[in-house]
Amino acid sequence: MSPSNEIIMRDLTKIFKKRGEEVRAVDGVSLDIKEGELFGLLGPNGAGKTTLIKCISTLLIPDGGTSTVGGYDIRRDPLCVRRKLGVLTGGERSLYWKLTPVENLKYFAALYGVPRKNTQARIDYLLDIMDLKDKIHTRVERLSSGMKQKLSIARTLIHDPPILLIDEPTLGLDPYFARFVRDFIKNELNGRLKKTILLTTHYMEEADELCDRVAFMNRGKIMALDTPTALKESMPREQVLEVKCLGDFDKELFSAMRESASLNLSKRDGFIYVRMSTDNPETLLSRVVDLVRDKAKVLSVLVTSPTLEDVFVYLTGVSLKDE
Repeated sequence: MSPSNEIIMRDLTKIFKKRGEEVRAVDGVSLDIKEGELFGLLGPNGAGKTTLIKCISTLLIPDGGTSTVGGYDIRRDPLCVRRKLGVLTGGERSLYWKLTPVENLKYFAALYGVPRKNTQARIDYLLDIMDLKDKIHTRVERLSSGMKQKLSIARTLIHDPPILLIDEPTLGLDPYFARFVRDFIKNELNGRLKKTILLTTHYMEEADELCDRVAFMNRGKIMALDTPTALKESMPREQVLEVKCLGDFDKELFSAMRESASLNLSKRDGFIYVRMSTDNPETLLSRVVDLVRDKAKVLSVLVTSPTLEDVFVYLTGVSLKDE
C-alpha cells in the first residue's frame, strides 16, 4: 500500500500590503507531502518559505486556497492541526530565556496537553537524546546557540507529533551543531521515528543531503519539484565551471554570453565565485578569463557536476547564497 498524503496544499495564497501595494508572499502553491517523507522547500531568503510554514501551521490565515494536515483542514479544524504538528522555527525566541530547560519543557508539555504522568519521562528522554542533562538547571539565556537549538528541537517534540515543520534549522549555527541537527533530522526523526517532515532551507547542500524530494520556491511560487537527483540531471549541460576571483565585477559583464542563463555569481569571504554550466569547460574558461582580465585576478579553477543551486539559478536566475 502506498503512503497517504499527510500534507495537502491546493492553490494556497497569502497576500501582504507593502506601501499600499499587494505582495503575494505565497502565490498559488499546490503540494502533496507523503506520510513518512522528508520533503525540502528550497529557496532564497524572502522566497515565501516561512510564510507558507506559518499558513499550514495555522499561525497565519491564508487569503486563498486550501490545505489539510494529517487529514484536518487548517481553516475548519485548526486545533486538530496543531495537535498533529511540531513546528521548529529559525532563531532562539521560541523559548523562555529566564527559565531552565526543564521549566521550558514542562510549560510546553502542559500547553500541548501531555498527561502529567508521562511528562517527566518525556522530558528526561528528550534532554538525554539532546545531550542537555548537565544543563537542566541553567537558564536558557546562558546556553550557547547550539544548545538553544537543541532545546528548541526538544520543545518541538514534547508532544510526540507525527508531522514536523522545520524552518531553517541550521541557520546561524556553527558547523558542529549544524551537523548534529542535520543528522538528528535525517536519522532519528525521519529514519527511526518515521516522522513526516517539511523542511525549509536556503542551503542547497542541506536539501540535497537530507530530502527525498525538493521543491524550488521563488517569489511565492513553486518553480520545480522532483528528487534532488532528477533535478540535477535536468540540467542541459553535464559540467559546471567554477572560477574563484579576487577583484570586482558584476553579472552585466557576462550578458553577451550564451551560457549566462546558468550564471551563478556569488560573493563570499571577499572573493567572487563564477559558476556556469558547460559542455566544454576549457573553451568556457578561456572566455571567462578574457572577460575578467582587467577587473579581477583568477585564483583557482574547478570543474564539477551540477548542484541543486546550479539548477535553481538556471531556472530562476536567482542565487541562493550571496553576501
